[in-house]
Amino acid sequence: MALMIWIVGLVMVIVTLAFLLRAVAFPKEMEAIPGSLGWPLIGESFSFISEFSSPAGIFSFMNKRQQRYGKVFKSYVLGRYMVFTTGREASKMLLTGKDGMVSLNLFYTGQKVLGPNSLLQMNGEDHKRLRRLIAEPLSIDGLKKYFHFINDLAMQMFDEWPARKVLVLEEASTFTLKVIGNMIMSLEPTGEEQEKFREYFKIISSSFASLPLKIPGTAFYRGMKARDRMFQMLDRIIARRRNGRDLQQDFLGSLISKEGSEDDEKLTDAQMKDNILTLLIAGHDTTTAALTWLVKFLGENLAALDKLRDEHMEIRSKREFGSSLTWSQVNNMPYTAKVRIIIIIIIIIIIIIIIIIIIIIILIYYIMNRNMQLILFFDVQVVSETLRRATILPWYSRKAAQDFEINGYSIKKGWSVNLDVVSIHHDPQVFADPHKFDPSRFDDPLRSFSFLGFGNGPRMCPGMNLAKLEISIFIHHLVCRYK
Repeated sequence: MALMIWIVGLVMVIVTLAFLLRAVAFPKEMEAIPGSLGWPLIGESFSFISEFSSPAGIFSFMNKRQQRYGKVFKSYVLGRYMVFTTGREASKMLLTGKDGMVSLNLFYTGQKVLGPNSLLQMNGEDHKRLRRLIAEPLSIDGLKKYFHFINDLAMQMFDEWPARKVLVLEEASTFTLKVIGNMIMSLEPTGEEQEKFREYFKIISSSFASLPLKIPGTAFYRGMKARDRMFQMLDRIIARRRNGRDLQQDFLGSLISKEGSEDDEKLTDAQMKDNILTLLIAGHDTTTAALTWLVKFLGENLAALDKLRDEHMEIRSKREFGSSLTWSQVNNMPYTAKVRIIIIIIIIIIIIIIIIIIIIIILIYYIMNRNMQLILFFDVQVVSETLRRATILPWYSRKAAQDFEINGYSIKKGWSVNLDVVSIHHDPQVFADPHKFDPSRFDDPLRSFSFLGFGNGPRMCPGMNLAKLEISIFIHHLVCRYK
């Protein structure tokens, strides 16, 4: 009996302290914003997590509160006071970050996993400089050298599919990780080094959005230990490169080659490692999700699948017998491009955060040779529609760097402001019958900031061209070989 009284008393003390702590921490100015803070200490975290994992995803959490409170509401989720908002105008304001209005707002675990030198943690001129150095190897011209590797890898993967059960998510994950591992540091698709790399990465990726408890046995602890081991691997590779051994024309090689140039072009080892990990997480998680959703949507929409297959079978029919897919053919897949862009983003990212991220609108770029276009028309439609329906990165989190107003509500410096992307992608005023998979909705240009497949503004996904290339090749071999 005494023990029961002691336990009840302890619970009451904890609840009272939680109320007091939250009352002290709660920004009084936020009282003017509608919404609920939920239970003491945990807020609406359980509801957020459970609905995020439901078939409807985060859209269910957002939509219920938008119907009750409007486009702007407050909540207390995962230990943070948050303001959620949606709409084109909010998107433009938060993603462009005009005049340094906002900065990226990663959770604690994401910050620690990615490291202090990650592109996702940089702001202002530091962000611009780092993005420029990272984006160069990810340009269209920079990606040409990896085309044959990606194409051969895709053919090898599909050769292994017949007569066995295929788990698309696992296959897509392995495919994208091998691609980005080769692109970043020339890792071969098989071998001991590749296996260790995959092992470390999977542990790191699973810790990105874990609880911030760095004690043995927790996901965060395992993730940080795996991060240390991966960085030891990178240290050995960087040392070999600097000693003139194992020189490669890859992403890491392009960064090391700048060491003899001006200081503004150099990256420290810590900067290189943090951003290699950032690209790994962002480039793997979002593209993996995009490919998985793509297969699902195409399987449920046979008309779109048939149109996509017709486009790719025509491409295959124009090749000589026994020849493989070419770079110019990949850049002439209009319908595939639509699907490809929608599937990707995150998308980033993930991030996972990730990161990442990262990550928007499918366009046609003319940075390549005169006779080369970036994407085929229907391919673009299908990718874009996949990214819209799946919305791989369902919300973007920003931190107010100054006071400003959004949709009539005052936002104070330091607040967490989160953009609901799912609602933007399912706005019936922009996308008729928004829950229907319909690539043709991308036949005509959309209003700016109504589609955020790759993000927008200065933090737009730097790896979107790589993601498009991977998805186009994947789609081509998938629809040409399987029903």
